[in-house]
Parts: sequence; C-alpha cells; structure tokens
Amino acid sequence: MPVQQPIRPESSVSTDATGIAGADECGRADHQAWSRFPPQLMYRVDVKVGSHRFHPELPTQEVWGYDGRVPGPLFHARYGQPILVRFRNQLPNALQGFGSPDISVHLHNLHTPSESDGFPVDWFSETACGPTLTRPGRFKDHHYPMVYAGVEAFGGIGDPREALGTLWYHDHRLDFTAPNVYRGMAGFFLAFDEIDSGNEHDGNPSALRLPSGAYDVPLMFGDKQFDSGGNLMFDQFNGDGFIGDKFLVNGKIQPFFHVEPRKYRFRMLAAGTSRVWDFQLRWQNRVQSFAQIANDGNLLVAPLLRSNVRLGNAERADIVVDFSRFPVGSELILTNRLKHLDGRKPENDFLSTPDPLLKFIVDKPLAAADESQVPGRLREQPPITLSEVVTTRNFQFNRSGGGWTINDREFNNRPIATPKVGTAEIWNLVNPSGGWAHPIHIHFEEGRILQRNGREPPEHERGRKDVYTIGPNESVRVFLRFRDFTGKYVMHCHNTIHEDHAMMGRWDIVA
Repeated sequence: MPVQQPIRPESSVSTDATGIAGADECGRADHQAWSRFPPQLMYRVDVKVGSHRFHPELPTQEVWGYDGRVPGPLFHARYGQPILVRFRNQLPNALQGFGSPDISVHLHNLHTPSESDGFPVDWFSETACGPTLTRPGRFKDHHYPMVYAGVEAFGGIGDPREALGTLWYHDHRLDFTAPNVYRGMAGFFLAFDEIDSGNEHDGNPSALRLPSGAYDVPLMFGDKQFDSGGNLMFDQFNGDGFIGDKFLVNGKIQPFFHVEPRKYRFRMLAAGTSRVWDFQLRWQNRVQSFAQIANDGNLLVAPLLRSNVRLGNAERADIVVDFSRFPVGSELILTNRLKHLDGRKPENDFLSTPDPLLKFIVDKPLAAADESQVPGRLREQPPITLSEVVTTRNFQFNRSGGGWTINDREFNNRPIATPKVGTAEIWNLVNPSGGWAHPIHIHFEEGRILQRNGREPPEHERGRKDVYTIGPNESVRVFLRFRDFTGKYVMHCHNTIHEDHAMMGRWDIVA
C-alpha cells in the first residue's frame, strides 16, 4: 500500500501573493485574515490529468488529481503557522466522460475564512467561473490562518481545545462534486500543535506522544466500479446514490501493508460516494479491539476501546492498533461488515462474510524501541454553554418533487440561515424518511451533538464533529458556535450524489 510523504513548501511566499486577488487569479473576495495572520509558508498544487493504476491486473488509466496524483499530496501543517496554497487549474476544457474541468477546493473542516473554504459556487477555470466570483483565472489562492476557533474570545490563535488533526481536501464544484472526487480529486491535510505534536519522542510534557512519522498513516477508503476493459466507470445520473463493487485504500484495490510489531496510528476517512462503512479488524477470523482516539479529526477526551467503527461518507476516525500483541508473521484483515444493495442506505443486517479491505502483515523488524503511547487523557473539550444559544433552527432532509431538498428547498445559492458572528445556535437535523441515510456536513465550525433520537449520543459521538449521519427516521440536535469570520458557507448531504442533486443549503455568518 502506498504511504505518502508530506508535500514540501516553496522556499518563500511568492511576491505576487497578496490579500487581494492578482491579475491571473480568479476574482475571489479579499482574504479577511491576511493582515492579522500573514502566511509564513506557501504551497503550489496543480489540478491536472494524471495516470494511475488501481490494481496490477487493471490498465493504467487517466485520473484527475491534485498534482495528478491519487490521493493528492499529503499536507502537514501546524497551528500558529499560517499557510497559503495556490491551486492552479490545469485541467483541459475539452474533457471526455463524467465530471467537470471547473474546480472549487474545500478543506474539510479547517476553521477557515469563507473565501478560502471552497464554496461550491466559487468554481473557476481559466475561461469560466461561478457567479460568486468576479472573473475566471488560472489559479486561486487559499489562505489558511491555522488558528483554532475562538480567536476573538481567547486572543492569540484561539482555543486549543478546538483543534482538528485529521482533515481532508476535495473538489466541491457545484453539481459535480461526486464525479470530480470519484475521478481522484481528494487528499489528506494533517494539522499538529504542541498537544498532538506529530513526534512520539517529544520532550514537551504537554505532548501526547502518539505514534508518529512512518507510524502515523492516513487511510482513505473508497469504492469504485470498472467496466469489462478494467476502466473506471461512474453513473452520476442515478439520484439514489452510487455504490462500487471494488474497495480501495489510498487509491489501490484491497492492498496489503507490512508493519512492525509496535503501535500505529491510522487516520481513517470514508471517502466514497454513497457508502456507509462498518470497520472491524480481524485476526484468525476473530474480531480484535483497538483504541479510538479521535472522531472527525477531533481528539476525544479519553481513548475508547472499540471493536468496530462505523463511518458515513466524509466521517473520520483515528485509531491506534498495537501489532506487538500478535506473533511475528501474523496477518490481520481490516474488513467492512456493512451490506449495501444500492446508494440509498445500508441494510439492517450485516454481511455473513465481511468484505476484506486491507491486509496487515506483521513481518517487518522493529526499527527501534516503541516510545509512542496512548495516554488516558487526550484533549479537553470546550464547554457546551446553552446560555449562549440565541435561536434554534430545524432542518428536514427529504426528497421532494423528485429532487433532494432541505426544508423542501433545492440549493439556489440564497441563504437558508444567517447566524450572527459571535453567537451560538441549536440546529435540529431531521431525516423523516425510512428509505435513506444522509451524512450531513456543516462547513466551518465543529459542533456538539446534544441528542441523537432524543437521547444522549453514544460515547464516541460526544466529542466535536462536523459530519452527522442521520439514518432512516433519525434526528440529531447539534450545538454550534459561529466565530471569528464572516461570509458564506454551506451545509449538505455528503452522499455526494444527493449533494449534486441539490441537497445543500447556503448559510451566511453576518456581522
């Protein structure tokens, strides 16, 4: 299985990079945090056609990717070190097949000003642009201040209890998110600070010393279909959703991974189109336990001993597996036990034989003593202060008139909510249908689930989240704050077929 090395920044921030869009850049809004958090590092990423082989028995074929790669470049960033990423659209206008050569890049789910969030209508190419931009351009600069939420309240770079560690970036072009991501436009973005420092040898007493370096491995899970010639195929017109019959990890079909007898951190991301997953780790066909340390990129207060992890599309889970528990030469299989017959929802019963996704082979010699650890306390959570709540909003996710809707409205680029900066609200997310599942993603801010189906949420959902999977006839009650920046954001179903068929709503943070 391919293991990525992080992308390196440019030697310096380009002199043509400013808070105001330059001559060759698409007509974006000014960077509202530029003067307060000027970028210290700059990266360039070219969105272009590349070549990829999903399996040795399949042909090398065309993909669309960041730097032409699948997955895209791996970012390692640090809180307090603002960065600028220049996304250059080098996809040719005359492309065949599914998808769109216009792009908008969303970093899911960094605390980022609106103009760098990847708003779906902020799509651009050298010859065209969405109506929320003023002109086309060769590139778009995204300014990531690398701050925690709560800058205005806490000062400095915000409240460290609000840190995310495991993020990902992907295309978010209006009406074409599903095919563009399916063709390869997705990558990992990892953020570190003095608590989750990315160094298992860190002498700082605040550092958790979780497995790091070669032992901190992002895993991007997807499912795809191939035609009789072995070429990628996709149906973007089936409004129910899309399910593949081949399972991929980091762009490869059912790979294997040689590991040392020590602890590894795996950052798991459900990055398919419509599939919900239920992961289990098996050795000699017996389910094994592991420690879950984060949900949706947010460290939990304390690790949880788990035997399975269920993820809707775009949800993440960080787990730690200690392979020293198994004899040398052992083979462990990461499996999915959830049955899908179509893109509507998973079935109620599990697969009699779980699908194998990734094989771990414990046969590498231990390079050095394992000094990593999983402490009993991870990251404290900010309090939920209900006295801050100024209003409660209700959102129903349904099918109306043959389309996917929120409160019976298809996406029309007009705000469905206008929360005021510095306030808090409760959003009730309701799925009134028994026939569908909807993983609902709210951009920009992490939320806290107060109730799931009228009850306290399960233990692994009591931390901060940004994707809320609501199964058939389910509801969640979410506490949200709106801090630090103003502008336009969206909420949408992350079954990206549903999203592309208009189950999305714009909401604006106003002054």
